[in-house]
Amino acid sequence: MSLFWRIFLLNAAVLTLATALLLLGPVTVSTPVVLAEAVILSAGLAIMLIANAALLRLGLSPLQRLARTMATLDLLRPGPRPAAVGHGEIADLITTFNSMLDRLEAERATSSARALSAQEAERRRIAQELHDEVGQTLTAVLLELKRVADQAPDGVRTELLHVQETTRGSLDEIRRIARRLRPGVLDELGLVSALRSLVNEVPSHGGLTVRRRLGTDLPELERDVELVLYRVAQESLTNTVRHAHASQVELALRRIRAGVELRIRDDGRGLQGAPEGAGIRGMRERALLIGAELHLDAGPGGGTDVRLVVPVVDGGNGSD
Repeated sequence: MSLFWRIFLLNAAVLTLATALLLLGPVTVSTPVVLAEAVILSAGLAIMLIANAALLRLGLSPLQRLARTMATLDLLRPGPRPAAVGHGEIADLITTFNSMLDRLEAERATSSARALSAQEAERRRIAQELHDEVGQTLTAVLLELKRVADQAPDGVRTELLHVQETTRGSLDEIRRIARRLRPGVLDELGLVSALRSLVNEVPSHGGLTVRRRLGTDLPELERDVELVLYRVAQESLTNTVRHAHASQVELALRRIRAGVELRIRDDGRGLQGAPEGAGIRGMRERALLIGAELHLDAGPGGGTDVRLVVPVVDGGNGSD
């Protein structure tokens, strides 16, 4: 039965009952209307309206639940689908909405995968150009400065040595940027070594102490999974250094029953209700690509707790 006929029949039932009570009951209407008749008719009208509202609310309650789901929907945080309850068009509407969500999530995952793949390719290209072009050019400049400094007078030699040290610092910075853009150690030595190198690169001049706990019994992970774990750790540490004003941060990677857990906790000022920026949304998109769950919560002693759980088919006997 369509929604139109359901509402029509509900109203018709209430009106029919009211008409039957007027025809068969002892209630009559005088001219002019006396007070007792007016009270009885007003009470009957109120009862009729209340009954009609209750029946309509009962019939349209699945639509209200669907509206609440639509208002709180976030494709980056997939949740349970609303149950296709109700009759006729209502159940069909909820089923159609769930199918639309499935298509939207699949299309978003596909487009995000293409975008992230293009982003990684661009990172790789820029890192290669920094290493090959800019790096080699600065290396040649260093050699030329050394040759000129060896032949220059003492006064000029001091200035040339200063320029040489500045150029060497710039070369080291370019190499560091190239490693962050495309960590070669991830491809060459694996995830654990890449995370260890990432932690070692965190600047300590701001009084930030970084601790790491990297498990040695990790299951074999696909290359895309390792890259997502590395990028989430990189973004979390970057946010901690730039925004958290923390004194301690801990990076932990361990095997659990469900798969692998990456956790980054700091004692900084926390999220403080701030809206999620592009970095956090990027982490959520990466997590969805590999079917992982990303949780951002307040730490037990303040700060931020970032937890990424990557499911693995063979989870082993890890701890919960």
